[in-house]
Amino acid sequence: MSNVGQPCSSFVIKVPATSANIGPGFDVVGLSLSLHLTLTVTCVPTDGSHGNLPILEYTGEGSDEVPLDPYKNLTTRVALYVLRCHGIQKFPTALSTPSSDGITRNAQLKIAVDNEIPFGRGLGSSGAAVIAGVLLGNELGNLNLSTSRMLDFALMVERHPDNVTAALVGGFVGSYLRELDATATEAASVPLSEVLPEYPPDAGEDWGLHPPQPPIGIGHYVQFGWSESIRAVAIIPRFELSTASARQVLPQSYSRKDLVFNLQRLAVLTTALAATPPDPELIYEAMKDRVHQPYRKELIPGLPDVTSNITPETHPRLLGICLSGAGPTILALATGGFEAIAEDARAIFRTKGIEVDWKVLHVVPGSSVQRS
Repeated sequence: MSNVGQPCSSFVIKVPATSANIGPGFDVVGLSLSLHLTLTVTCVPTDGSHGNLPILEYTGEGSDEVPLDPYKNLTTRVALYVLRCHGIQKFPTALSTPSSDGITRNAQLKIAVDNEIPFGRGLGSSGAAVIAGVLLGNELGNLNLSTSRMLDFALMVERHPDNVTAALVGGFVGSYLRELDATATEAASVPLSEVLPEYPPDAGEDWGLHPPQPPIGIGHYVQFGWSESIRAVAIIPRFELSTASARQVLPQSYSRKDLVFNLQRLAVLTTALAATPPDPELIYEAMKDRVHQPYRKELIPGLPDVTSNITPETHPRLLGICLSGAGPTILALATGGFEAIAEDARAIFRTKGIEVDWKVLHVVPGSSVQRS
C-alpha cells in the first residue's frame, strides 16, 4: 500500500437530500431535493497533534451527535474504504507549497461539513453521507472513478440503490441491483462490518488494510423526465424514525393483487411526472401504495389522515402525496398552494400531538465537486 503526499489544494463537495419510493416505487425510485450536505476540504498548517488524520468540523443538522473522529465518522470511513481499495493506506498527507524562505512545511487536511438534511426523517441523510464519502475518497486519491464505479462503492455500504443513486446522479431516478454471478454476488453481500469495520480505540494506520473490493456494475439506473412546474413540499415531523425500524414492520411476502396494484401505478407515474402540464387526477392515484405505507402507519401517527384528507379536490394544485422514504416525512408534490397543503397537514398532525416543520423544495442535479 502507498500513501503519497499531495500538493495542497481545496475543493467543495455538495450532495443533495433524497426522497425514495414516491409512493409505489419501493426500493426503486428516488428524487434529489434542494437540501445539501456540503464538505469544504482545505489544507491548514499543522503542529502534528492530529497525526495524519483529517481535522473534522461539523455544523448544521445533527452537529451535536455526529462523531468527529475520522475512524468513526461515516463519511470519512467510506472515504478511507475507497482509498484502501485502491492501495492507499491512509488519508493522503497534504504538503504546503514552499514559503518565502524556501521551506516546504507540512499541512493537514481539514474537512468542514455543513448539513441541511435532517437525520432519521426519510430524506436520505445516510445516503448523502455515503455518497460524500465516495466522492471524498475519489478526490483525495485522484482516482478518477466513473459514476457507475462510484455507485458500486456506495452500494457496498448502503445496499439499497434508490437514495444513493438519486443523490449521486440527481433528478428523478429509477434504479435496480443487477443479478450477478455467484462470485460477484458473494462479494457484494459481505457483511457491512467487513466493509466498514468498527475501528477499536487503539486502531492505528495498519488496522483493517484489506477491505472487500466491490464487484463491477452492482447497480444500474435511468433518469426519468421531470416537469419543471412541480415542487416538493416536505412535511417533517419532529421525531426520528430509523430505516431499520420502518423495515421491520414490513411483511415477508405480498399478495399478487397488491404487487400488481403498485406495478400499475409505478408504470404510469414515471411518465406522468414529466408531463407538462402535470395531470393531478392521474398522478394522485399513481402515487398510492400497498407495499410499505399501510404497514408503517402505526409508526407515524397521522399518516393515513394526511394522505387521505389532503387531495386535489381539497387542494386544487396538489398532484400527489406519499411517505418520503421510510418516513416520518411526508412528501406532497404540487404546482402551487404549498402553504395551505403544509399547514393543513400540520393541523392534522397536531391532533395526534405531533409538531412538524415544512419546506418547499426543488428537484435538483446530483452531487458535484468544485475545485478552487
